[in-house]
Amino acid sequence: MNASALSDPVAATDLRRAALDALRLTDPAAKCAAVAALGAQPWPIGPLATVAVLAEPNREPDGLPGRPLHPRLVAPKDVPQRSLASRDGHQRLIHALAHIEFNAINLALDALWRFGGLPDDYYRDWLQVATEEAQHFGLLQRHLATLGAAYGDFPAHDGLWQMAERTRGDVLARMALVPRTLEARGLDASPQVRARLVGAGDAAGAEIVDVILRDEIGHVAIGNRWFHWLCRARDIDPVATYGQLTERYQAPRLRGPFNLTARRAAGFLPEELAALPAQAAG
Repeated sequence: MNASALSDPVAATDLRRAALDALRLTDPAAKCAAVAALGAQPWPIGPLATVAVLAEPNREPDGLPGRPLHPRLVAPKDVPQRSLASRDGHQRLIHALAHIEFNAINLALDALWRFGGLPDDYYRDWLQVATEEAQHFGLLQRHLATLGAAYGDFPAHDGLWQMAERTRGDVLARMALVPRTLEARGLDASPQVRARLVGAGDAAGAEIVDVILRDEIGHVAIGNRWFHWLCRARDIDPVATYGQLTERYQAPRLRGPFNLTARRAAGFLPEELAALPAQAAG
């Protein structure tokens, strides 16, 4: 892959520092506005240099991730099932989707600021992801309001960010286990979620899921792009490495049914798609 590097260390550091500042914001509206402003700004690009590291070695910046006091975070097993037979269940499902997208904003910003010395396309890619995740969150937040609820009204779990914490020391592990594993599970779940919303008469919610699925294919593709780029740079086999990383970092087991069309569009290798049933059964 021909990818240039950000040429201006000051401007590049400003981009990453601005991403870190946005990550620390606790108010969802302020975070989304900051991301939109970042995405609208042209960042200088050129063929040289790398990005300066912002954090001191082994010192995590304070206030990560920035999030509101609510929703209250609980263990995944303590988040109740969301039946669409009731208004409360309908609200809870849309709220759960909004929480996933809010976490996805933080994940993209963290991938952007945390890892230095990568090609400029890496930073552009994750800025695009953050921008689109903020748009998704806005769509779901507004839709939730039409149902008589707001983000923060229901408990939610923190599984996505926990994997970000585990992989904060290695960009290869981050690319393998956040976009290629956790976010790829969203590709698999989208058809079922959409069908449930259609069955409940929520055409607007189903259209939002369509938008999210379209964009998430691109987000998972970005994870695949940089995972394979890093594997080539380190001269390691991507398929074997992925299996090793899932064990080392205790990634959740994959579950079917798998959206093979979406996964194929996101750039998974044929041998990876063929191995999915065995991974789910294992």
